[in-house]
Order: sequence, then C-alpha cells, then structure tokens
Amino acid sequence: MVTQDKQLLKVISPREKHWVGDGFYVSSIFSMHSEDYKNISPFILFDHAPPKYFPPTKQKLGVGEHPHRGFETVTFAIRGEVEHRDSSGGGGTITTGGVQWMTAGSGLVHDEFHSTKFSQEGGEFEMIQLWVNLPSDFKMTNPRYQSFDEDDFPIVFKNNNKLNIKIIAGSFESVVSPVETFSLINIYEVKSLKNSKLEITLPEGSNTLFFQLSGKSWIGNKKIHQGYLGIFNRTGSLIKLKMEGNSKALILNGDPIDEPIFAYGPFVMNTEKELIEAFRDFQEGKMGNLVL
Repeated sequence: MVTQDKQLLKVISPREKHWVGDGFYVSSIFSMHSEDYKNISPFILFDHAPPKYFPPTKQKLGVGEHPHRGFETVTFAIRGEVEHRDSSGGGGTITTGGVQWMTAGSGLVHDEFHSTKFSQEGGEFEMIQLWVNLPSDFKMTNPRYQSFDEDDFPIVFKNNNKLNIKIIAGSFESVVSPVETFSLINIYEVKSLKNSKLEITLPEGSNTLFFQLSGKSWIGNKKIHQGYLGIFNRTGSLIKLKMEGNSKALILNGDPIDEPIFAYGPFVMNTEKELIEAFRDFQEGKMGNLVL
C-alpha cells in the first residue's frame, strides 16, 4: 500500500501581539473561530508568547482568577517558569521544558503567574498555551491536572543523533508519552542540531499542525520561518520534513472532533443552552474558588 504525503494547506504568519494579563505578551496564531477550524480540530486556540526579556521584579505578573469549562489548556514552558493553581486542587510550577495539562471539564477557576523565582531573577520568557477541545461525552468530566518536567518525556534520536523527537503526547513509533488524553492526540517537539531530514507517519484523516519555534524548516518546497504555523490537509499520512541547522518545531496531530461548538470567552460547549448554563454556574460559584 502506497503512503500518501500530507500536503500543506496554508502557512500562517505571526499575528499582532497583545497582552493577556500583564505577564503574557502573545500572538494568537489561531482560534476555533477561524475559517480553518475543520483542519485544526481538536485544537481550538494557540497563543505563542515569543521570547521576551522581563527584568527582575517583586510584582506578580500573569493572569488572575478566571474560569474554564468544556476543554483543556496545555501550557508549554519554552523558557521561564509559570506558577499555576486551580479550584480543583491542582497546581504547581512549570519549569523550562515542562508542560502543564489542565482538564477544565465540568468547570474550575485558576490563575497563572510568572513563578516567584523567575520574577525575582528576571530573564527570557517564552510560552505556548494550547486549548484542546473535549468530545461531547467528556465535556463535563471531572477536572484534572497533569504536570510534567522536561525529563518526564521520552526522547527518540534520529539521523545519528543529529535530530531528536520529544514525545509530549500520544506515541511515536513504539514510544509512548505519559500524558493521558480524552481523544487521539500526538504532540512532538522536534529538535535538530544540524541539517536533518525526517519522515513521520500519522493517522490517515487526522489533522496536523506544524509550528516553527526557532530556526527554519522546509515542508516540500515551502519554507517555514520562526513563529509561523503550517496547516496540513486531512488526507494523507506522511510528512516529509527538512530542518535547517539548529532548529526546533512543534508538531500537533489529532483526530478531529466534528461536533457543533458554542463558545464564548472561557467556555467551549456544544449547544447554546450548555453555554448559558456555564455562565450561570460560574456566577453561582459552582466552579469553586481559589484559596488565598
């Protein structure tokens, strides 16, 4: 059986940056409201806070208490540290190279700030926050918090160690990530030390995104620059990748969730009624509160 190449549908350049709270200066690369939604699901939002220097401070920089329901937030600490806590009892510090996977499910409130240590010392800060939709059967699942340090993720080495693949979610070949997900999701951080080639086979009919964190890559005859996102067509299963020099990229892959979306602000549901209920439940305090 011949494996068909996945074709790039489009390449998205970095968007204009804006502040989220006072600690995250982000470019919103895509959201569920995009015309590309059919080809990005189950991923519904991608905010990239590109490298930015923050001087030492005694202030708490970040985002204060706010609610979520119906999806998951995945925070990647590329550089710097973030402290998190939520009303379900989850919380901790995400350090450089680590990932926090928070399932909002039936609803919670949380806050996110630069860690005390990072604030005191200052330094380069780079983060990604990805929102992952939950299938309707799991929209109201109990909240869950998963936190991983960089060393928790398995790594596969390729091309005589010129390239490595960190398996953040799902599996690569026979190597499996420790992250638990509610639908089929594969997330890889691919890092090259020298010019390298890589072929990756992904499930037929799945959606695939490619984000260039640093350096440059080629997919076919398309060059992907730092901060740019490639969106693939659903058809095909093989990605042929060339990475230039010292480069790093994220590959996001998942089964699309082809269900209706009614979303506003921090809530992502399947019907207007569910969305109204989410706002009411939050206002009535049913999503909990943070302990001061």
